Amino acid sequence: MNFLRVALVVTGVFVTASIGYGQGGPTQKKPVAAEVVSSQRSSPAYAEVLLRRTEIEAELESLLVEYTEDYPKVKQDRFELDLISKESDRLLAVKPADATKLTEALGKLIVRKVELQGELWQLQQQFGDAHPDVKRAKRKVEIFEKAIKEILG
Repeated sequence: MNFLRVALVVTGVFVTASIGYGQGGPTQKKPVAAEVVSSQRSSPAYAEVLLRRTEIEAELESLLVEYTEDYPKVKQDRFELDLISKESDRLLAVKPADATKLTEALGKLIVRKVELQGELWQLQQQFGDAHPDVKRAKRKVEIFEKAIKEILG
């Protein structure tokens, strides 16, 4: 069931992309805001982030059937869902001129960074900021963020 939900969401992204593809010509007017956002939403990076957000939402729904909001994995999924939503907004804010930067590799970097941030959050809950494992996890997150900034400029 979860696979079907993810497949439908991803299919919707690609259908949206194909509908808007190739409709302009040399005399095309400036795109309106909705068209600009549509180009970001149809990017490979956005599709990767959307896929991960959908996976987290599905997992969260599954957990909530048996567990409460206080369950550690539910808390971590909520945390990651908030982070992935912020990253989605970050991609939508990319200027149309920079849309070519929204590659699958960028999407994978963002998804992995969010996963690492979730692990960092969990370690911080368990050990506190001074623990060596927390420091290592923070450094990993920083490395991924640096790579993302390098691509997005």
